[in-house]
Amino acid sequence: MMKTIFALMAALLFSQTAFAADGACEARAAEKKLAGAAKNSFMQKCERDAKTNEAMKVCDGKAAEKKLSGAAKTSFTRKCVNDTMVSNAQMACESKAAEKKLSGAAKNSFTKKCVTDSTK
Repeated sequence: MMKTIFALMAALLFSQTAFAADGACEARAAEKKLAGAAKNSFMQKCERDAKTNEAMKVCDGKAAEKKLSGAAKTSFTRKCVNDTMVSNAQMACESKAAEKKLSGAAKNSFTKKCVTDSTK
């Protein structure tokens, strides 16, 4: 139950951050006068970095609560960020699969590929 609540809270946090990051990323792309494929590549990296930074802030807070430092903090934070990103990708991909009305093996295959693509 706690994991579900945490996952929903994280998804809400990251979805709001994504909207804010999108505007900031758009502004930075316009500043650099990017267009076409260069802009698309820049936007993908910028949005991914924004999501990772938000996850890092949340996980650093958790590490501080646990009073971790050094290698233990680094290891915990790395795993926490990865788990958070995968969890958010999983939820987003499952909702996309539901929109496409996929079920069974097709849903599993779609979700697996979607999560892999989202967490690269």
